[in-house]
Amino acid sequence: MEKPLAGKCHKEVWFGILISFVLCFTILCFDYSTSKLGVYNGVNLLVRRVHPYITRDSCYGRYIYVHDDLPAKFNDDLLKNCQNLTTGSKPKNSDTQNMCPYIVNLGLGPEIEEPEGVLANESWFITNPYLLEVIFHNKMKQYKCLTNNSNQASAIYVPSYVGLDASLHLWDFNLTVRDYSAKDLVGWLSGKPEWKKMWGRDHFMVAGRTSWDFRRQKENSSDWGTNLRFLPESMNMSMLSVEGSLWKNDFAIPYPTNFHPANDSDVVQWQNRVRSQKRPFLFTFVGAPRPDMKDSIRGKLIDQCQASSNCKFLHCGSSGINCNNPVTVMRVFESSVYCLQPPGDSHTRRSTFDSFLAGCIPVFFHPATAYTQYLWHLPENHTKYSVFIPVKEVEDLKEGIIEKTLLGISKLEELAMREEVIRLIPNLVYADPSSGLETKDAFDLAVQGILERIENVREVTTEGKDPSIGFADEDNFKFTFPETPE
Repeated sequence: MEKPLAGKCHKEVWFGILISFVLCFTILCFDYSTSKLGVYNGVNLLVRRVHPYITRDSCYGRYIYVHDDLPAKFNDDLLKNCQNLTTGSKPKNSDTQNMCPYIVNLGLGPEIEEPEGVLANESWFITNPYLLEVIFHNKMKQYKCLTNNSNQASAIYVPSYVGLDASLHLWDFNLTVRDYSAKDLVGWLSGKPEWKKMWGRDHFMVAGRTSWDFRRQKENSSDWGTNLRFLPESMNMSMLSVEGSLWKNDFAIPYPTNFHPANDSDVVQWQNRVRSQKRPFLFTFVGAPRPDMKDSIRGKLIDQCQASSNCKFLHCGSSGINCNNPVTVMRVFESSVYCLQPPGDSHTRRSTFDSFLAGCIPVFFHPATAYTQYLWHLPENHTKYSVFIPVKEVEDLKEGIIEKTLLGISKLEELAMREEVIRLIPNLVYADPSSGLETKDAFDLAVQGILERIENVREVTTEGKDPSIGFADEDNFKFTFPETPE
């Protein structure tokens, strides 16, 4: 009689297991069906409810595929032939220095050996801003959410050093030569299987030059730049550069400064240092006049500075002081409450980020110098960290208006602005690629911004709409002044 009883129990156990399996399967299906849209690092993503015993992929929605198969002529070969690369805005010749000394330390440049009590003893380099694309690439190599599966990727990074490449022929009157590499690059990209997923709209590249250097509209050899950004394939891509253009697929990210912290304590120590700095000058200007630019306000700005005992003027250039020495520039900025940041050869300036680094409150005269540019890195409310003196025309810069404006700011307002400037420092520097910060740096915010941009385009496509509409349109308000009540 025992054997039938055992058989019965055996059947009941298996029946119980079967019922448990069905219940678990039903719960999981229900769990999946109740998925909902959420936000992760500012990006709209599909977030599924998961049980405590299931670990969610922390890189979900943040995976980036890098075109490591890009031919070396677009990146590594340029560095191997660094003697042909110019360090500035003039063509390379026998009298100009080449880029070779600056490509060391993963593009950060040589370490500063004599900080002279002005800089911290570590994490300071002589960094050439044109090497942003190299620095970005080296930081991307350490990105925690890289994938070799392009189908899994939310974005595709093209590690082409387009700025360094362009500098070889920017001054060439033969447009075929000047534009050859750009056409070669987009031809290679559009022939890859990854291109067809979104026809390039999930692709992005980085440049250490202003985006205007790639926006020549006419087939006129006297016009500046290459035509890279007007090639049909390139118009489907996004570019991150030190200065954005009128077009909506160009995005500005900070110029690299000379400070590349290796850890968070480097940042905190520097913030504490500039917070306690004595500042004998009310305002300062570091730069040079632009006598050949009739619309430049620099001449009048320098006159106002030199006429005031509250202002320090550091004259840069061949006839002045060598401002390529970070110690020279930072010494002045650290001794000033406000730093004047007028447009230069273009709207933006690397000096803006040096002033943030020094805890010096920037004073802007045009919205496109910062406010409409660095949207991923600076607060929308610019009054929290800067002073704006709108100057549409040179004659708008009335005599004495700068000093009068700055003297009218209360001490409490000044302290609040400086504290915000100092708080923003980690957002505006590129940490050493060989280490990294727990706090988000300029690279992290740029990656977050481009992921959000691409995800928004992907949502448009999913909704059955045309993703090309608005993707690369002109934004005519980007370089206009805000309306002021009469």
